[in-house]
Amino acid sequence: MSIRPDEKKTTSNRVPTQRATEPATVPDFVAEPTIAGKSLAVLRFATGFVFLWAFLDKLFGFGYATPAKGAWINGGSPTKGFLSGVHVGPFESMFHAWAGTWWANWLFMLGLAAVGIAVIAGIGLRLSAIAGSLMMLLMWAAEWPFALSTSTGEATHSTNPVIDYHIIYALVLIVLAAAAAGNTWGIGRRWAVLVGDRKWLR
Repeated sequence: MSIRPDEKKTTSNRVPTQRATEPATVPDFVAEPTIAGKSLAVLRFATGFVFLWAFLDKLFGFGYATPAKGAWINGGSPTKGFLSGVHVGPFESMFHAWAGTWWANWLFMLGLAAVGIAVIAGIGLRLSAIAGSLMMLLMWAAEWPFALSTSTGEATHSTNPVIDYHIIYALVLIVLAAAAAGNTWGIGRRWAVLVGDRKWLR
């Protein structure tokens, strides 16, 4: 019995099965709690606490950088002392105008609290990197390490004309966000699931 041509089974007409797109792999150093992942987590905790402590000290006046009478809850200003004491750089008059204003106080304190809490928890590290880096850049500009002397003629004692601790903090925030450092000893993974495709919120 012969088989007609249209009944022959051929493989050339078969549509290849499409594979589902596999999710992007997570780098080993953040996928599991490796030494590198744990190291980044410790760095994350320490950096977040720098911001959170600055917020708490300015809010309650623990007597370290901020005396009790200068606490925000006691009517003090978180920005007036620092910004009014700027006597160097091309933005001196601008920072003097900002010193003690209500909006500068609120933005500064909300920024410190939000960055500190988010970085410690391991969530919103990308937004934290942007906000924290902007704060550090403004503080760097206020101290203006390029200058050798202030507008009053005193030496600035600048230790480095380009890179100081403000720049280092900004770079650390960027590295933590780029490395997804909230995945180790943090709630970064749960946060990523919550925000979904809005990767800018991670």
